[in-house]
Amino acid sequence: MEIPFLPLLKQLWQELELTPFLAFLFFLSLLLFFILSRPRSKLKLPPSPPWLPLIGNLHQLGTHPHRSFRSLSEKYGPLMLLHLGQTPTLIVSSANMMKEIVKNHDIAFSGRPQTTAANILLYGCQDVGFAPYGEYWRQTRKICVHDLLSLKRVQQFQFVREEVTVALIERIRGASQSSKDSSVNLSEMLIAAANNILSRCVLGRSFVIEEGRSRFGELGRKFMVCMMAFCVGDFFPSLKWIDNLTGLIGRFKELFREMDAYIDEVIEEHKAAVRGDDIGGSDVKDFVDILLGVQKHGMPDFELTRDNMKAVLMDMFLGGSDTTSTALEWVMAELLRHPEVMKKAQEEVRRVMGNRSKIDLNDVNRMDYTKCVVKETLRLHPPVPLLVPRETIASAEISGCHIPEKTRVFINTWAIQRDPNVWDKSEEFLPERFQDNDVDFKGHDFEFVPFGSGRRGCPGLTFAVFGVEYIIANLLYWFDWKLPGDDDGAILAKELDMSEVYGLTVHKKVPLYLVPIPYSP
Repeated sequence: MEIPFLPLLKQLWQELELTPFLAFLFFLSLLLFFILSRPRSKLKLPPSPPWLPLIGNLHQLGTHPHRSFRSLSEKYGPLMLLHLGQTPTLIVSSANMMKEIVKNHDIAFSGRPQTTAANILLYGCQDVGFAPYGEYWRQTRKICVHDLLSLKRVQQFQFVREEVTVALIERIRGASQSSKDSSVNLSEMLIAAANNILSRCVLGRSFVIEEGRSRFGELGRKFMVCMMAFCVGDFFPSLKWIDNLTGLIGRFKELFREMDAYIDEVIEEHKAAVRGDDIGGSDVKDFVDILLGVQKHGMPDFELTRDNMKAVLMDMFLGGSDTTSTALEWVMAELLRHPEVMKKAQEEVRRVMGNRSKIDLNDVNRMDYTKCVVKETLRLHPPVPLLVPRETIASAEISGCHIPEKTRVFINTWAIQRDPNVWDKSEEFLPERFQDNDVDFKGHDFEFVPFGSGRRGCPGLTFAVFGVEYIIANLLYWFDWKLPGDDDGAILAKELDMSEVYGLTVHKKVPLYLVPIPYSP
């Protein structure tokens, strides 16, 4: 779903240079798929938009499916069935529908589609996020929740956040002093910072190339885009050979080899450094050490293989770093567009800090308005707007409609969190809406679910939020911010480009180039 379907067909025709005979076979195959895949159920299904032969509703998806889905749902309802090629796909676009699914049918909706990208990039879906529902998923999720992402573990890694954030602030300060109106590519710096935090916590080391940029962080963004790329085989399984001919599979494999080689290197370094029973012997270990300890000491009826480890590490690292940098980017963009919010948040941060030179977690916990800013940003710009797609492992009845087994499910959290029936002034950036408001993002308030809910909710919620809040507090404390050429800091900001790049995460298309003005307490 990276590009619209009709331009894809044109591109496909040009790339394959189809002869008349091959073209005849190609379209004959599509016609047979259409005949064989026409729905025959007499049960009441969710409402659907009209669909075309062969392609179904694929032609109705633009470059930003979360927006296309919302537009269709406004006409056909919050529970809508699309036919994407041969793949029946349920679109959930309201808090009430999501609540019914999670509360009454969570197991039935706990499967994952085995997509082409996930199979190649995640070791045959042996990670936590894309693993099929079952015993393997339960065991690996248990490891992540109890050993890798517990509150205690997240707090233990605070020293990493502090060291990386100090380095980020110093780099910004150095750039600001190089010339009077020197702007910095804050997007690039945030990607590197988020990457370095996750790299040190997960892999035990940073992975930085020239000028502070993070090569593995850049690969992470490519990974997220690839995870939602349009693969013909995902919608027409018997035509998956086309993805080879277009070079898409080759690009996936090249990206996988680069990431896999790096993780292999890190694991071997950790193994070489281990002596005797030292694995897992200290409370402050990175994720590789912890997983090596689990592998060495074992779990009842469960063996953690090397590929299992690498898949989980890939999940933790890429899922955490890109979502964190994406959230940070949107927070700063919204603050630039709303200088009165920026001022109010800065006043709070600086009041809490006084003249001290270091922010700690207790300080952040006292920054109530800044936390509201983060919440409101996650409401308007959930980093994963469609969450990770689900797949039904059994049929279910939702709101009087039959949902067949093996139906792909997209929960459009982007649409849910902008629902005007739930949120007052739903398209406006108003952090005040969360003041004296118990609505939270932990998965119990279904109108606000940027991290999902139920069995398939994101286990890294606490880790991600700690990082975002801490870095934002530091950026607001140490600097005032404006756009290059915007002397009063407000005029150009109103026109800031907020266009998106679609992938599993949705980040800003145009990087944030900002002028930092150092603040002296």
